[in-house]
Formats: sequence, structure tokens, C-alpha cells
Amino acid sequence: MAQAPTLTKNDVIDLLVAQHAQIRDLFAETLESTGDRRKDAFRRLVRLLAVHETAEEEIVHPVARRSLPGGEGIVDDRLREEREAKELLAELDGMDVHDPQFLPKLDKLRIAVLTHARSEERYEFYRLVAEFSDTQRAAMARAVKAAEATAPTHPHPGTESATANVLVGPLASMVDRIRDIIRKD
Repeated sequence: MAQAPTLTKNDVIDLLVAQHAQIRDLFAETLESTGDRRKDAFRRLVRLLAVHETAEEEIVHPVARRSLPGGEGIVDDRLREEREAKELLAELDGMDVHDPQFLPKLDKLRIAVLTHARSEERYEFYRLVAEFSDTQRAAMARAVKAAEATAPTHPHPGTESATANVLVGPLASMVDRIRDIIRKD
């Protein structure tokens, strides 16, 4: 009888699911806080969402597209969700956290992102566990971490494919990281 795969902190699925939990926590912190605490929590949320989605688009989605039965449709659905979320996140990223429309739009984004995360976990991530060995998933985790280290830190709608991320990503990342330095209070 085959032994069930063991997930670890070095497993790509564990890594991404843990990031989904961090994203949920940052949404809650942003919604529940005020003033500078809200601004700080939102900046951390934007950064995590941007690097997380870039890494999924560069590493995980291409593997799922090629490897999973029905992978093409699964990934196309996730990319559509990601584009919609990036568009809303980009709009929020340009707003002041005190704007009366900020919280309603943030809650709309929260619902979209958390629904998207559940779909990724159910239709993509846990199916990857069955398709790849512990060693392969550990290698994917290393690739995701490397992609996140150089990913843009703000949303860029329209860059949902691995190719677009490779072409636009380095310049967008440099601009974003300079912008982050300038914005620090």
C-alpha cells in the first residue's frame, strides 16, 4: 500500500497554503485597524498578494497546466480570477485608506481573493500533491521562493502568464521596489 505524501514547510503546497492563511490574517488586520496601522497592514497585504500571485503564475500554474488532467481549464479559471483581483487591488493600491470607498472595496477584494484561494487549494494544489513526489514539491517550493524574491511588490493587471511575468516582471519589480523605498515614512 502506498504511503500518503508527507507535507512539510519545504513543500510548495504547504508554503502556498500558509501564505493563504497570512493573506486572510492581513485582510482581517487591515479591516479591523485604523490610521497608520491600517496603512501598514494594507501595504504588507499588497506586497504579499503581489509576490504570491507572481510566483504562482511563474511556477505553479504552468506545472498544473501541463500535468493535471483538465489542467488547461483549471489554470485558465484561476488566471481569470487573479486578473480580476489584481485590477481591484491596483485600484485600492492607489487609494487612501481613509477614503470612504476603501473598506467596501477592500471587503469585495477579500471575498474574491479568499474564494480564489479556496479554488486553488481544491482544484489545483491538492491535486499536485498526488502528481508530484516530496522531492519535486520541495524543488517547486525553492523555485517559488526564488520567484517571490524578485517579484513585483504591487499589482500589475495583465501579467497573469509566466511569459508576461518574465518579460515585464524584472522592470516592474525594480520600479515597485524603488517606489516602496520612497514611500516609507
